Amino acid sequence: MLSADDPLPALPRRLVIAGTTGVGKSTLARRLADLWRLEYTELDSLFHGPGWTPRPEFLHDVRRVAAGERWVSEWNYFSAGGGQVLGERADLAVWLDLPRRIARARLVRRTLRRSILRQPLWNGNVEPPLWTVLRDPDHILRWEMRTHGTWRERMPRVAAEYGLPVVHLRHPREVERWLAGPAARAAD
Repeated sequence: MLSADDPLPALPRRLVIAGTTGVGKSTLARRLADLWRLEYTELDSLFHGPGWTPRPEFLHDVRRVAAGERWVSEWNYFSAGGGQVLGERADLAVWLDLPRRIARARLVRRTLRRSILRQPLWNGNVEPPLWTVLRDPDHILRWEMRTHGTWRERMPRVAAEYGLPVVHLRHPREVERWLAGPAARAAD
């Protein structure tokens, strides 16, 4: 595993951003897309169809993204096959392993903002009313509670399986230090 200060072996052309819900995978992916001139595809937009139903074209679309030469995306949807497809083509993984208090606070702020503003998301979906957290076992806030530790178990296994170098970032300060240091130097 690489730390926030370790140089990158080369400028990545295809990378995945791993971590639990709310840690900032999409935000970091956008920033790296800008920095390294990569195409960014948000996997949520490929997975969620109208009414939050899975899109039947999901795997086809993920394969199209993975076939590209220069891209960045979140590394999730393993149960739907998307994680495997991206992992096979990636040349670097960045693991956002932020403390639960930070991930949770970010997720609560994002969910509240999206819910209150009825912010349109993917394919016409909007966050459900906040009270649904009490009834829906798959509500995003309950999902985070159940799955926060998933990547700590998964990352060593999948990094070895796909032969990926992994940049392990444990705090927002490390993310910023890595972006200003090794990530910026790789872009030069």
